[in-house]
This record gives sequence, C-alpha cells and structure tokens, in this order.
Amino acid sequence: MSDRKFQMHDQKTGAAITIRVTPRAGRTAISGVLEDGTVKVRLAAAPVDGNANIELVKFLAEILEVSEEQIEIVSGKTGRNKLIAIVGVDTQMVQARILAKAGKF
Repeated sequence: MSDRKFQMHDQKTGAAITIRVTPRAGRTAISGVLEDGTVKVRLAAAPVDGNANIELVKFLAEILEVSEEQIEIVSGKTGRNKLIAIVGVDTQMVQARILAKAGKF
C-alpha cells in the first residue's frame, strides 16, 4: 500500500429541484409545475445585478421554511433555468411544501 495521504469529506445531503424563472413579473409566486417536474416561479425582481437570484433564494427559503444559507443555486445563475440544492431536507418535504404553497395554477 502506498504512503499517499488523502482526505475524506462529509457530503452535504438534501434535495435538488429545477426551477424556471420569469423575472419582472407583477408579483413573486409559484406559477406551475411542468410535466418534467420543473417548478415555474414568477419573480417581481429584474435580472439585474443578481437581484432576481437573491429574490428567488429568499422566496424559496420562505416557502420551504429553511434558512437562506441552506439554498444554493448550483447552475443557471445567469439563465432562466436553474438547478437548486436545498441542504438538510428531503425531497418529499420540498415537494409537499411547494405544492401546498402553489395553490391552483
């Protein structure tokens, strides 16, 4: 066996969801869920200086009842399609809270 050193790291656990945002909407709200499971979110903020991303994280933290620090935009920071990681929760909880807050589309 080699004397090579390595480090082990704890892995973050949680859920991941895909989001499609529509910025500059009249109000911030969930507007639907697509067939592939992507959640459609309308954001009142404009996509200028990261304001839409900031509002998205705050909105998701509120409806999922988690801290903003638990939410990370993994990909899509400059686009409409985003992959969001929510640390410390399971997918069933995320789905239930999104559907409860979504109401009728």
